[in-house]
Amino acid sequence: MTYTATVRRDRQAVRPLDTALSLATAGVPVMPLSADKRPVANCTGCANLVCGGRPNMKTPGPCTCPAPCHGWAAATTDPATLTAPAWVSAWRQAGALAYHPGGAGVTVVDLDHADAVTWARRELPATRTVPTARGEHWIYRGTMPSANHVRDGVDIKSRMQYARWLGPGTGPVTALPPVVLALIEREESTPARAAVDSSTPAQWNRSVATGCRHTPAFVRTGLERGLDSIRAHPEHGAGTAAYGAARFLATRHTACPGPCGLDSIAEELIATAIAVGVPASYARRCVTNGMNAALGAVS
Repeated sequence: MTYTATVRRDRQAVRPLDTALSLATAGVPVMPLSADKRPVANCTGCANLVCGGRPNMKTPGPCTCPAPCHGWAAATTDPATLTAPAWVSAWRQAGALAYHPGGAGVTVVDLDHADAVTWARRELPATRTVPTARGEHWIYRGTMPSANHVRDGVDIKSRMQYARWLGPGTGPVTALPPVVLALIEREESTPARAAVDSSTPAQWNRSVATGCRHTPAFVRTGLERGLDSIRAHPEHGAGTAAYGAARFLATRHTACPGPCGLDSIAEELIATAIAVGVPASYARRCVTNGMNAALGAVS
């Protein structure tokens, strides 16, 4: 479906459902967001990943839950679903509105700061733009895989992500150019630098950390917090969270005589990042760079 919605932004301030219904009529799949820009809530049947990970939508397919669930997969153009009793509480909680770009036949290049906007104006073909709080959304006709952080301040939202609805924007929607497609291709093909050598993910344990001065409970608590930080970003920022967790955890061991079993810690971080949609090569690079940044620093 071609992105042709022309809903006025000021209607969203009155009631997100009004805008949602207008967008749905135009063929744009929509869903409610809470004020913090996250999906309002998962249904009880899918809470805590008991459905095998579908809240993160690693398995493609439409959401069949009666209430809004599964992030982008909940987005719909069906007015009966949008106004169903199961969605009423979600709309009451909604502080914003999102749409599924891939379902609308478009790709959003999310430019998160002024430098990213400057880069886009220099490198990308002009297309419809939508101002955001910190940058701009550039809308192209056509779909592609989604990916976060394809370069500094640039995310691609298309087939398996949602984007916040901030108005129709200005300018014509042009065809998805090769230069944007290449951002994903480059990300997926770039080899990780100084990758952690481990053939299979393994949990940290004292047997591989004979030189660590910390207790297993201390290490495991810190690691779980890092894993939770990554899991908390299923739609945006998981790569950055993985980098931050790796760097923080590695700094805990800079005073240890070693070895500290950082390889197994890294593999757990990488596996969790991949589970929430980060491309494998990018997840490994984020974690490796985070570890190296900490271990190379003078404390």
